[in-house]
Amino acid sequence: MFADRAKIYISSGKGGDGHVSFRRELYVPDGGPDGGDGGNGGDVIFVVDEGMNTLNDYRHKQKYKAGDGEEGGKRRCHGKNGSDIILKVPPGTVIKDFESGKVILDMANKTEPQHLLKGGRGGKGNMHYVTSVMQAPKYAQPGKPAQELMVTLELKVIADVGLVGFPNVGKSTFLSATTNARPKIANYHFTTLNPNLGMVDLGEDSFCIADIPGIIEGASEGIGLGLEFLRHIERCRVIVHMVDAAGVEGRDPIADIKAINKEIESYNPEILTRPQVIAANKIDALFDIDEAVSAIRKEFEPTGVKVYPISAVSGEGVKELKYHIAELLKQCPRETLEFEQEFELNFDNDNDDPIICENPEPHVFSVNGERVERMLGYTNLDDERGFDFFQKFMKDNGIIEELKALGLEEGDTVRVSDLEFEYYE
Repeated sequence: MFADRAKIYISSGKGGDGHVSFRRELYVPDGGPDGGDGGNGGDVIFVVDEGMNTLNDYRHKQKYKAGDGEEGGKRRCHGKNGSDIILKVPPGTVIKDFESGKVILDMANKTEPQHLLKGGRGGKGNMHYVTSVMQAPKYAQPGKPAQELMVTLELKVIADVGLVGFPNVGKSTFLSATTNARPKIANYHFTTLNPNLGMVDLGEDSFCIADIPGIIEGASEGIGLGLEFLRHIERCRVIVHMVDAAGVEGRDPIADIKAINKEIESYNPEILTRPQVIAANKIDALFDIDEAVSAIRKEFEPTGVKVYPISAVSGEGVKELKYHIAELLKQCPRETLEFEQEFELNFDNDNDDPIICENPEPHVFSVNGERVERMLGYTNLDDERGFDFFQKFMKDNGIIEELKALGLEEGDTVRVSDLEFEYYE
């Protein structure tokens, strides 16, 4: 089954923790700290695979995680870095934040691997914390946490021309007659349930055309398979309206064109600023071609939209239409439309985590925050040097000053995470 949309969870690897150890060898009774650094976590990397044309691979597996970094070891051994995870996607895939629906990354023009999530940095071993007054530090730095995100993958086909129209107007027949594509063709609605791509061979002026499944009224609101169809014309530089000029099913071609333009406008108004052309199909079933086509021309040609009477079955008028489309494409920028980033990944680092100071009850003050939790994770408060490090952290980060502003006095209780202290100058 063709899949052009998928929801997946992605996570980079956590950084390995730094190690606490001391050199213990014969004849070296006072060996110093030799705890090694933790390894870095793996990245989440997206790459374009030209051989893919659907997102089927992501229908049955929704969670992807890079490898965690290993903990550092004794004798200054560095922990092994976590392995990267590489996710292959077809050309034209857009990666969006699931919650907001905003674009994070458009893979349309990306030829190089894209590192979307960075692995956590490995923590430093205790060998890094030796100072002139602290010769045997008993703490090491924990690894940085992984980055995780729920994203939506959307495939928006890359084609020069989008062929749009109501069901059963002859789009697939036209594509089959003008390209090497072989879409399924039958005389019932919604024969086409996924976009078909084909190349129109005009030498240097060749172009790629996409047969977009039949659009119905209400498509922009998701009625039927509307949104799944409309997203595939967002990159097209020229829009070709295919209508049933013979009215075989009793449809009004003028009303059909207006209805489809209304749906496109509701979905993305910018698409209507691109060149359009009308292919009045099924003239082989008309007795008076001029009479049937003149009304369409009278309605749309004054707005600059050309109308070409054609028969996708017999090939009449098809050559003229193809060369007109090629001329329209020459007037458009050749670069593939790329959607701008709307959602910036901003994962907090150590200095961005807020530290929250509160006065929940008289003479009791609390200090909370992820940065405080991490500091406590690699600080040994039972050690005099470790406690000095803790006090310095509280002062350097303005915590003591903020607590005093809340009314902190000597003898008051200060709660830091799950620990309690009495404050003295």
